[in-house]
Amino acid sequence: MEMLPAFVVALFLLSGSRVSADGSDHKYKEGDRVPLYANKVGPFHNPSETYRYYDLPFCMPEHVKEKREDLGEVLNGDRLVSAPYQLNFRVDLQSETPCKKTLSKEEVAKLRDAVSKDYYFQMYYDDLPFWGFIGKVDKENKLDSNEYKYLLFKHIHFDILYNNDRVIEINIQTDPNLAADITEDKEVVVELSYSVKWKETDIPFERRMEKYSKSSSMPQHLEIHWFSIINSCVTVLLLTGFLATILMRVLKNDFIKYSHDEESLDDQEETGWKYIHGDVFRFPKHKSLFCAVLGSGTQLLALAIFIFLLALVGVFYPYNRGALFTALVVIYALTSGIAGYTATSMYLQLEGTNWVRNLLLTGFLFCGPLFLTFCFLNTVAIAYSATAALPFGTILVILLICALVTSPLLVLGGIAGKNSKVEFQAPCRTTKYPREIPPLPWYRGTIPQMAMAGFLPFSAIYIELYYIFASVWGHKIYTIYSILFIVFIILIIVTAFITVALTYFQLAVEDHEWWWRSVLCGGSTGVFIFGYCLYYYYARSDMSGFMQTSFFFGYMACICYGFFLMLGIVGFRASLLFVRHIYRSIKCE
Repeated sequence: MEMLPAFVVALFLLSGSRVSADGSDHKYKEGDRVPLYANKVGPFHNPSETYRYYDLPFCMPEHVKEKREDLGEVLNGDRLVSAPYQLNFRVDLQSETPCKKTLSKEEVAKLRDAVSKDYYFQMYYDDLPFWGFIGKVDKENKLDSNEYKYLLFKHIHFDILYNNDRVIEINIQTDPNLAADITEDKEVVVELSYSVKWKETDIPFERRMEKYSKSSSMPQHLEIHWFSIINSCVTVLLLTGFLATILMRVLKNDFIKYSHDEESLDDQEETGWKYIHGDVFRFPKHKSLFCAVLGSGTQLLALAIFIFLLALVGVFYPYNRGALFTALVVIYALTSGIAGYTATSMYLQLEGTNWVRNLLLTGFLFCGPLFLTFCFLNTVAIAYSATAALPFGTILVILLICALVTSPLLVLGGIAGKNSKVEFQAPCRTTKYPREIPPLPWYRGTIPQMAMAGFLPFSAIYIELYYIFASVWGHKIYTIYSILFIVFIILIIVTAFITVALTYFQLAVEDHEWWWRSVLCGGSTGVFIFGYCLYYYYARSDMSGFMQTSFFFGYMACICYGFFLMLGIVGFRASLLFVRHIYRSIKCE
């Protein structure tokens, strides 16, 4: 019920969710002032550790104007302020000096530390992002680090392309020959300057963002993406073939065997999965928690599907990353009714008595850990004075969304689930007392089964994971959402298949406690993804420092937990369909 409004409202909100030129239609006349905003600075290898542009002692205009950002931009760490440069439309400049500045010893030390950490700056010109380094470390012919020279770039050259009355592209160049030496702790007088050159191009305005997505759609990268798809498809085909040839043949033999047993020797001792037909539909332990997992996982699956739909219709164009955060907050709030309905409906089917407590548990199961992680990381960001620290107003907006949208929809979903009065459809009657599970070898345990269940789905997506991580935790651009959607569908299919296979093997050895096992096996891919996080951080990235480390592992732990819940319900739903099917096909006494 909440699904259609979720998509429509999100699309409406996101259609204008970008760093815009103050409502401009992006058309200018010669000499017009084109909006230029400085965004942030930070170490190149630590994408989460960003600071306000004027936290470093740069030239400041007389009146620093802050641009109002939307929710997604604030969550993304954007803090746009007016830049010290004036790049008027089609006006060439040879050498303009915005200011002459005397840097104190403390300011020189601050800038030297920033240069040593490869600090970059980001700006927006007419909605087009561009970057540059603030300086460089001269290590040429110097073996001892004490002999390194630290240079601060004094001059920036802007190359701007235009088509008629529109800005199409902007590039910058810095000249190492025009740099101030900030190696020593002493006052330095710096005269900052810039130049501008305008050139005409025939690139249409509609295609000006393609420049930023070229890196991800280059032939060699597309080959790797398609190799990932083929690898995943082969995994699916092998798994499907395994189920079709082995599992279905075994099931067919089971059905023939059981039908012969019923016709000839009714008193013959039964073995295998039929033997536990009186226990297989016995409700799981901790049913309130089980149903909360089911509700939260279903909501996260719906959230993922809506995000993919928005991506496929082109909402998340390059460097409109604020739109993704806006979408996540808005759609998560609007889909909370799905969580309430699913959890309460299943809880009452499992003969639960306190559905209100179950609803509260559902609401806090994912949001609780996420909120605690956010509080810790926001405190870290405040201590570092980083732009990742959310302003009080933004936190208040998120809390209001939770109070006025998420919670009421969760309750309404719970009430709808309570009134649905759907009964649990079990083909076999459950006996009064549970059978004892026979002793099983170690590899039949929960942990080894989870390892087996998570490996195949993870192997189907691990190639694509590198590109996603390089986009989220680096400076790469990910734009091939169609391929990502195919990989996501393959992930769902492989998870469902492998969980069904392991559920059959569990029942075949007369272990009837499959409910929680199916959730744990389905969700185990999330554990593998977190293992990949460790590998990526220490082997594939150059991230360092307490803030970046805490942000990376804190938010990735929440994302992996979300994957665990989402894929866990995929595994359970697939197993439930399978178990109902096989027990309907035999005669249960």
